[in-house]
Amino acid sequence: MITVFFDDRCRLCSKEIEHYKKIASNEFNWVPISSDGEYLQKYKIDTADALKLLHVVDNSGAVHRGVDSFIVIWSHLDRWRYLAVIASLPLVRQMLRSLYAVFAEWRFKRLPYCRVFSEK
Repeated sequence: MITVFFDDRCRLCSKEIEHYKKIASNEFNWVPISSDGEYLQKYKIDTADALKLLHVVDNSGAVHRGVDSFIVIWSHLDRWRYLAVIASLPLVRQMLRSLYAVFAEWRFKRLPYCRVFSEK
C-alpha cells in the first residue's frame, strides 16, 4: 500500500488529492495531516515538513518527499505514468524540485496554520 500524507487544510492540495482519489486504484492510503499527525511520527516525518512538502511512503516503506512523491503517485495512475517517466529524467527532476521548493516555501509562509510551525 502506498501512503500519501497531504495537507488537507490547503484547498489546492485537497483538490489535487481528490482528483487522484477519483482515478486511483485501492493501492493508496490517503492520510490527511491535520487529523492523523501520529501516523507521521511512525515514519519520522516532521509535521512542518509534511505541511510544506507532499510525502509518500511507497510499497517498500521508503519515504519520498516533494517531487519524488508526485512521481510515485503518478507512476501508479494510468494516464499519469507518462508524466512520471518525464519527471524522472535527471534534468527535468532537478528543475521540478527547484520549482516545487520555491512554490512550497511560498505556500507554507502564507498559510496561517503553517506559520505556527515555522515559528517553532
